Amino acid sequence: MTEIAWLNKDIAIFNYFILAFAFTVMLSYLGLAVISAYSLKQYLKRNRLIPYKSLLAFKDAPKISIVAPAYNEGLTIKENILSLLSIQYNNFDVIVVNDGSKDNSMEILLTAFDLIESKDVYEPKIATKNVKRVYVSKNPTYSKLIVIDKENGGKADALNAGVNFSKNPYVLCIDVDCIIEKDALLKLAKPFLESSNKRIIATGGVVRIANSCEIKGGKLVKVNVPDNLLARIQVLEYLRAFILGRMAWEKLDGLLLISGAFGMFDKDIVLKVGGYNTKTVGEDMELVVRMRRYMNENKLPYTVKFIPDPLCWTEAPESYKILGKQRSRWTRGTMETLWIHKKMFLNPKYKILGLVSYPYWLLYEYLAPIIELTGLLITFLMAYLGIISWTFFALLFLFVYSFAFFFSLLAIYSEEATFKKYESIKDIFKLVWAALLEPFIFHPFTIYAALKGNWEKIRGSHSWGDMTRKGFEKKPE
Repeated sequence: MTEIAWLNKDIAIFNYFILAFAFTVMLSYLGLAVISAYSLKQYLKRNRLIPYKSLLAFKDAPKISIVAPAYNEGLTIKENILSLLSIQYNNFDVIVVNDGSKDNSMEILLTAFDLIESKDVYEPKIATKNVKRVYVSKNPTYSKLIVIDKENGGKADALNAGVNFSKNPYVLCIDVDCIIEKDALLKLAKPFLESSNKRIIATGGVVRIANSCEIKGGKLVKVNVPDNLLARIQVLEYLRAFILGRMAWEKLDGLLLISGAFGMFDKDIVLKVGGYNTKTVGEDMELVVRMRRYMNENKLPYTVKFIPDPLCWTEAPESYKILGKQRSRWTRGTMETLWIHKKMFLNPKYKILGLVSYPYWLLYEYLAPIIELTGLLITFLMAYLGIISWTFFALLFLFVYSFAFFFSLLAIYSEEATFKKYESIKDIFKLVWAALLEPFIFHPFTIYAALKGNWEKIRGSHSWGDMTRKGFEKKPE
């Protein structure tokens, strides 16, 4: 009887823990959503009517180098570079780093952009794999383009090569498969032109899903909801993360992550902290955390900005195989960053980063899939053994499902109330339908991929995983 009593007590404690965890997760999401909504309203009020093109007249506008690493991107590389070169801005150049591609990427670049070898000397301020050649275009139309051809060293190594060669004080690091809005640099540059007593060390922007969108001449001409259901669900995921999440973290000055697909950095600080870490697959998050640590530890006033406008469009995985590789890598990258910077955990020296941001990422981003799966399996087992009723199990499941669906609807509403990129009612219904299905066909897989990432990390895997591209839909001429 004593053993049964203790068992019942342990079960009760476990149930309370799972319920408390679920409640705090939902509460944190709602809290962040409220802060994001307030911040977004303020941002739109300040910036909606600003004539960004007038910034083109500013001679003192920040000089920016766009660094785009490319590995086996032959399918989309020409369109992507045309997109980068067509950006409305004066003080910028585009540095494409061919990271030892095994496909025809380099051949396409040489032919499409009339490349010739540059006489400029490459200086490795940050150690990288061997750089073979540096190219520029003999065609004046592509005068802003620089191509670095180097041995394969991974994305972080390629980004470091681009940072090394950059002559400008700011570097915008992007994925080469991205399509960037023509006014992206104007919006990113604006915070640097505004007076502030804090140094802006990094700026992030919203990334959206480009699958099924129409692209012409490297420009986005029509936004569509993806035809592929898996990509469509990722639209919801990105809306929740960027519109209802990162806006709040920027307001709290606790942003730990700027998307590797689209982030601008103060090159001087990047060089001082040693550039991107080539030993992690989460180089984007790790660099931001390391830069913030550097500023904190040297007691230098700084801030990290976030631009909520849809500035960058990328191709999302349309198969579970590719998605699994991506999410497994994200998990391993998070694990590595949290471990490297474990000194920050609950350390008041790092203020909100150590007391709020780090614990949040540890509990609700990294540990959440493990806790969620464990709780689900044990709750199911207790229902099966009759310890709890099936009615309670069903009600708990319905409650969690309803919250997930409601939160996705909130993200859709936030998009439609602000930037309204999806104009047709049909597209909105497609997103709502995806929100209904997501908890059954997407969320369980992301938990599986996160657990797989843990296992791969334990086994010592450092693999990036090939991200096979389908290519963008092109509008007929």
